[in-house]
Amino acid sequence: MQQYLIEFPDGRVQALSIAWDTRPRDQGGQRWFHLYPDGGITHKDPLHWTKLRQNWNFMCAECHSTGVRKNYDAKEDRFATSFAEISVGCEACHGAGSSHVAWAREGKRGDPLKGLLARFDERTGVSWSADPSNAFPRRSAPPASLRKEVETCGLCHARRGQLAEDWKPGQLLSETHRVSLLDRRLFHADGQMRDDEETYNYAPFKLSRMFAAGVTCSDCHDPHSGKLKAAVNDVCGQCHAPAKYQTVAHRQHAGPDLNCASCHMPARSYMVVDRRHDHGFRIPRPDLSVKFGTPNACNDCHKNQSAQWAAEKVAGWFGERKPDDRAYVAAFHAAWTEQPDAQRLLATVASSTDISSYARASAMAELPGADVELAKRSLADPDPTVRIGALDMLEGLPAGQLFPIAGPALTDPIRGVRIRAAELLASVSSTTLSKADREAFAGAATDFVAAQRLNADRPEARTALGNFAARQGNVGEAEAEYRAALRLDPFFSAAAINLADLYRGRGRDSEGEQVLRDAIAESGQDASIHHALGLTLVRLKQSDAALDELRRAADLAPEQARYAYIYAVGLQSAGRRGDAIGILRANLQRHPNDRDSLAAMINFSGEVGDTKSALDYAERLVKLTPNDASLAKLIDDLRRLPIQQNRH
Repeated sequence: MQQYLIEFPDGRVQALSIAWDTRPRDQGGQRWFHLYPDGGITHKDPLHWTKLRQNWNFMCAECHSTGVRKNYDAKEDRFATSFAEISVGCEACHGAGSSHVAWAREGKRGDPLKGLLARFDERTGVSWSADPSNAFPRRSAPPASLRKEVETCGLCHARRGQLAEDWKPGQLLSETHRVSLLDRRLFHADGQMRDDEETYNYAPFKLSRMFAAGVTCSDCHDPHSGKLKAAVNDVCGQCHAPAKYQTVAHRQHAGPDLNCASCHMPARSYMVVDRRHDHGFRIPRPDLSVKFGTPNACNDCHKNQSAQWAAEKVAGWFGERKPDDRAYVAAFHAAWTEQPDAQRLLATVASSTDISSYARASAMAELPGADVELAKRSLADPDPTVRIGALDMLEGLPAGQLFPIAGPALTDPIRGVRIRAAELLASVSSTTLSKADREAFAGAATDFVAAQRLNADRPEARTALGNFAARQGNVGEAEAEYRAALRLDPFFSAAAINLADLYRGRGRDSEGEQVLRDAIAESGQDASIHHALGLTLVRLKQSDAALDELRRAADLAPEQARYAYIYAVGLQSAGRRGDAIGILRANLQRHPNDRDSLAAMINFSGEVGDTKSALDYAERLVKLTPNDASLAKLIDDLRRLPIQQNRH
């Protein structure tokens, strides 16, 4: 496909949402099409071609050009973006060519790097052979700890945010970028890419057994053309013996239409026509589809059959899979569907050295405040992604406990770790720190602020600066940054909500109300803003208006259990206990393990004399909090009471 860029007088370059399909006509191409044919994109939508999410300077340039410098002037709100080449050239992966030319001219033949910044030699002298014990491919030498090729390709083939513009070939991506971890908005629980989000191939590949075994990008792809080194089956046949795997006995399908990628690298289409193969190299697992709702290659083709049907077919051919295969799938599914054993399963993944470090870091990000000892140990992990995940685990820990654990990360050799540590420790009072600790924090804080200033054209970065200032007690600076974020994007809910919260802390709720109402005027469908406005109106003692806003939030986002819970508490406070119980019952049908709703139903049921329901809800809650002594006592007390049940 070809997209077209529109230049604006302020240096902004925007990607048009009408594109040209470059495929041959017999493949459906040679036509104009809209990137969002079913979206109804209006000028207020962030996906409109004039808005932030279609901005080339930020969204596209780094990966589609070489030597990009964004050059955004926050004061003037203008870009002067520059690049060495408009396309991807040699220097995108190898660094400045002038050093290589100088090496050639000066005849320094002894320099193994040839004047370049990195030598991609991970495959030099390496061979693959069949393991005699199981016929699986085995690398002749273990992979290096620094996977230079994967990190270099990941610069553009990863979902990530930029922290700095001084990336160097072959270095860890976390030095200059924050890599997105497994997230329910982007991935399925097994790491497969979701259809509606661009996640690229870095994450699925790092989760794969191929990556763990030492496979690297150029084992399969020509690094200069990006194309496969041979036909699909021949590429796989370099390591996986064709006599064993390219047979009907292995495929269980006859005919020429299937190749290895059909089953092991299912494709998804993005931007209507851009087909991308998943690089998780996973065995088709319809049994996991049955348990967790994840996609599988079998049902990609057999759409009229159920996952159970496919699972039975696979089990009949190959036998049952081991239950611990891809153990992290159960953990992320449990977390994303609010299962009671989610924390235990995630902690098992996070602490297991046999599981991909990418999965471990992702599990840690789902466990804030859950296991301080695990976070401590993980801060010494050789993978910076895990160290960042460990810092994520410490979010919410009291400031007094935080610095002794996270403080050493302020001087971590990887910038991404230092930046996350500075962000986490911003609320720690400098008066409690030694001179050396203050200097360490100042250095990491400089990295953090520089990363946000690089992205000052984005409301996310300005809001992050606002949060950083607010944590340090710099109210005026925080207010200015939140206001700047809202100027960039009046739709950006986090800035509006955080600014209103800043005003709440200063006794300025009326100003916070206006901020939230202005945001609603721009984006009336954002549940989080309605919820924040409802809470603000409660403090302003505008009860009826507050309930309207809390109801609106619960209606707009039924997937957010807390919105319905808070709305029910508001109804109860207004004397509408029956309505509150009805809201909570409906909420518990959608979120059966929501602890707040269960606790409220215990109280509300007890208040109307419905001891049977109160006991039922208490017994459900104690399964989620088995060490809660006060809840255990309450259950004993309820069991001694006469059983009564009211109908509401």
